[in-house]
Amino acid sequence: MTYLYETIPLNESDAVEHFEIEQNLSDLPLTEHPVTGQPIQRVILGGWGLPSAKATVPQTCCTPGSGCC
Repeated sequence: MTYLYETIPLNESDAVEHFEIEQNLSDLPLTEHPVTGQPIQRVILGGWGLPSAKATVPQTCCTPGSGCC
C-alpha cells in the first residue's frame, strides 16, 4: 500500500515536504524519514470509505412537484 507522508518542520521557515512510501497494511506509521532522519508523519486522506454523517443534499431553487426540474 502507498502512504502519503509529510515532513514536520523543525523551524517555522522550513517548508513541509510531501512524499509517498510503500508499506504493508500491518506496518506502523513511520516517524522518521528513512533517508534523512527528519521527523515525519503519515497524512490521513479522505477516500472511498463510509459517507459522512453530515452529508447534505445540494440546494436548488426547485421544490418537489413545482415542475421546474
